[in-house]
Amino acid sequence: MHHGDVSPDIAAGLLALRKRIEAAEVPPSKLDESINVAIWNIREFGKKRRTNAAIHYIAEILGQFDLIGLVELRDNLEDYARVCQILGPSWDLVYSDWMSDSGGNRERVGFLFDRRAVTFNGLAAEIEAPRGKKGTEYLSQQSFWRAPYMCSFRAGNFDFIVLATHTRWGDSLEGREAELGMLADWIDTRFKDKSVEDTDLIVMGDFNTPTLDHKTFKALTRRGLQTPDSLVNLKVGDITVRGSNLGKNARYDQILHLPTLKKRFTNFGGTLDFYVSDARIKELFPEADYTRTEFTYQLSDHFPIWVQIDTDIDGQRLTQIVQNAKK
Repeated sequence: MHHGDVSPDIAAGLLALRKRIEAAEVPPSKLDESINVAIWNIREFGKKRRTNAAIHYIAEILGQFDLIGLVELRDNLEDYARVCQILGPSWDLVYSDWMSDSGGNRERVGFLFDRRAVTFNGLAAEIEAPRGKKGTEYLSQQSFWRAPYMCSFRAGNFDFIVLATHTRWGDSLEGREAELGMLADWIDTRFKDKSVEDTDLIVMGDFNTPTLDHKTFKALTRRGLQTPDSLVNLKVGDITVRGSNLGKNARYDQILHLPTLKKRFTNFGGTLDFYVSDARIKELFPEADYTRTEFTYQLSDHFPIWVQIDTDIDGQRLTQIVQNAKK
């Protein structure tokens, strides 16, 4: 990562931010052995140009991980390009198109990854709601407001698919519940199909699920998606919190997996609190008198959720070869 010749205020802010990152206790990943995977809703990223300080801070946070699902990435990618200049030439982005209506909110979904640890494997697709034939047309009875996006990746010898989305908000819990249930059903059907590219699936996003016992979360997990053990009780370092929003009281952001992938998730996972409190905003933006809301439009109103995944499967492959030879 190359922050370059920054101002003294940004340098001091980066030092303060690094202390907050250290408190999250994100372990380093090891090449061909593990990767750190995260989901981050960066509030309306690209709608309004961020300050130079915010761009440096966002890059510093993203640089803690190897593969990050980004939601609320907007149609304008100029701020992403500014962040990428700091991250360096080994970083790349695979991203979806945007929908320009109110439901789509001009949002993309992106997967940002460090090619030194993760490579893109070729599959990139937006998910369509199931269709039925009506006359000569094939139409959906309900919709994803923002199409979920999935891509295939490889880390070491471990191939996997990641699906990310930003589920609808608004007053209609029934609509949100129906959309999450539709996603659960789609995953169940598609990943049981004989033609599926890979059954190692990670599902992540801002699902707007307030708690793990809420009916919206139950709709999302009704076909077997599971929360990694390290994220059941969400923590910042060794401190348990109730959510990944600035108020730490809502579990909107999730990383989930199919049961077959459970063994790949290590005991490391949590969230990264870059905010701490209103009183600590000045440490990052000393010249600006930001309110909490104004702060969220510089960094975000969501914290990243992260897990570490074991990608070393050589031992399993060798064991399988031996077992197959004995049959």
